Amino acid sequence: MNTKHTIIADNSFRWASFTRRALPNMPYTMLILLCILTLGACRRSTPSAAPPDEPNVSQEQPQTESDVSQEPTSTESTVSQETIPTETSLFDGKSLGYWKITDFGGQGDVYVKDGAIYLEMGNDMTGVTWTGPLVRMNYEITLEAMRVDGSDFFCGLTFPVADKPCSLILGGWGGGVCGLSNIDYYDAANNETTQFFSFDDKKWYCVRLRVTPDRIEAWLDDEEIVNIETTGRKIDIRAEVDLSQPLGIATWCTSGAIRNIYMKPIQTEPRP
Repeated sequence: MNTKHTIIADNSFRWASFTRRALPNMPYTMLILLCILTLGACRRSTPSAAPPDEPNVSQEQPQTESDVSQEPTSTESTVSQETIPTETSLFDGKSLGYWKITDFGGQGDVYVKDGAIYLEMGNDMTGVTWTGPLVRMNYEITLEAMRVDGSDFFCGLTFPVADKPCSLILGGWGGGVCGLSNIDYYDAANNETTQFFSFDDKKWYCVRLRVTPDRIEAWLDDEEIVNIETTGRKIDIRAEVDLSQPLGIATWCTSGAIRNIYMKPIQTEPRP
């Protein structure tokens, strides 16, 4: 008990001594305490910043209606613009339209006259390439072609076979060879589709081409000139007509003309 009273008495003495020393400086002491309290209140009212490695959530904005309207449209509309749903004319007889002059280098003049596209003789090739919608499988192409002048092919029709290109050549290798380039790396003059015809200048010939998953067929004035099964075959083109892809028509050292160009999708049934 004596020890406890001694400690209390000692603490009372120290507090009294502190009070006597602090009283003369009381105004300054109160001012310091007031500043400390004010700074503490300011710190409590200021929001803390987000850590540098984390996104500031308050800056994220919800997606507005205008943002949604600027999102890309569905692929359905894009696909519909790249395909042909029904028989379609690829040439209106008045302008090139989606046909663009193929930059072979050394090509002759290309122009529209009397409802036809004329391809003047080039050194060596002149042609046009289709840049519009098309069908790549299960389709037919029909057109009329004419040799105006020259002694080589007046219609080199490059066409798609799914994701591969191929060419139907009319009047090549001196003026009479017809066939497909290329089949198993062999061109129209050196494979099983090779045919020979005599073509007259300034005469229109009707051409029809059909492409299905296992076969390529072609007719000249209703006479079938190509009928080849393509399953397991290497389908390709010669390097000279590479710029005619995916669909194009060209001449070789010859003036030619084309008109009445149509493309249509077809329905096929599996062969037995």
